[in-house]
Amino acid sequence: MNTFLSGLQSTGLLHLGNYFGAIRQHIAAVEEEGEHFYFIADYHALTTGRDAELMRERVREVAISYMALGLDLDRATLFRQSDVPEVCELAWMLSCVTGMGLLERAHSYKDKLAQGVQPSVGLFTYPILMAADILAYDSTIVPVGKDQVQHVEMAQDMGGYFNGAFGEVFMRPEHRLAQGGLHQRVQGIDGKKMSKSYANDIWIFENGKRLKKRFGKIVTDSRAPEEPKDPAELLPFRFLELFLDSAELAQWEERVRAGGAEAPGYGHMKIRAFEAMEEYFAPARALREEFLADPGEVDRVLALGAEKARTRAAATRDRALKACGLR
Repeated sequence: MNTFLSGLQSTGLLHLGNYFGAIRQHIAAVEEEGEHFYFIADYHALTTGRDAELMRERVREVAISYMALGLDLDRATLFRQSDVPEVCELAWMLSCVTGMGLLERAHSYKDKLAQGVQPSVGLFTYPILMAADILAYDSTIVPVGKDQVQHVEMAQDMGGYFNGAFGEVFMRPEHRLAQGGLHQRVQGIDGKKMSKSYANDIWIFENGKRLKKRFGKIVTDSRAPEEPKDPAELLPFRFLELFLDSAELAQWEERVRAGGAEAPGYGHMKIRAFEAMEEYFAPARALREEFLADPGEVDRVLALGAEKARTRAAATRDRALKACGLR
């Protein structure tokens, strides 16, 4: 039986990139036979976060978002990373068999430096803690986007180093890229990859005037509406692709390609994308309000998840301690 494992950092409000790039895939994977663990990566968030109260709020926000968006809690375990301290013990053991060269090749570390993030030991050793997260639950399948594949491969390497030194302790995880359109790389309103770091994101639960204003800031060029265009070149069209069904999307594409008096302008595309997003997330927004009004339920879900996750992680930790002579 497979064990699925993935998570999201609690570094801010979740945006469309988080949803279409990860959360939607996680929710769909729960339909498959096996165990499912999804965690809120607050230890990881410490590499950039310094506000304690904000950290607590963001952890709850990620939990509520998963719950409101439809994660089946009867089949999936949702928990806070810091409620499972065993992963830190495993991270130390993995660090003792991992070479510096592997960490120096990490894309995420290089990207953070390029963004001007002050380097820290935690940021540099981030892949080790992520490997511990993956290996702690005997994960066999890790649903990720393409930019996270390297982290799963590094977890394979670290688990292999430990097994080679001390015997078979860790299961080998495999990454899974979503099929059938479940994973989409979402561009931000400036055309770059959507990211909180770039301030180009759109919050999943934004609505009303603020959401309409956000869509209004999507970057466009100066071409006239009647000029025929390739939809693939138009950023507003990328947002239509996220929300419209295939039949309506085909109509928009045909009108854009044809040009002329019936062709939609950029403003029309933005308005339709705004309307479609409001409709798409309306049920989840309503559920989110219910969970916000019942914080005890959120606490209960995270406590139950932590209990189950710790049981699995402690068993793995104990195997590793015994194997390397610490038990």
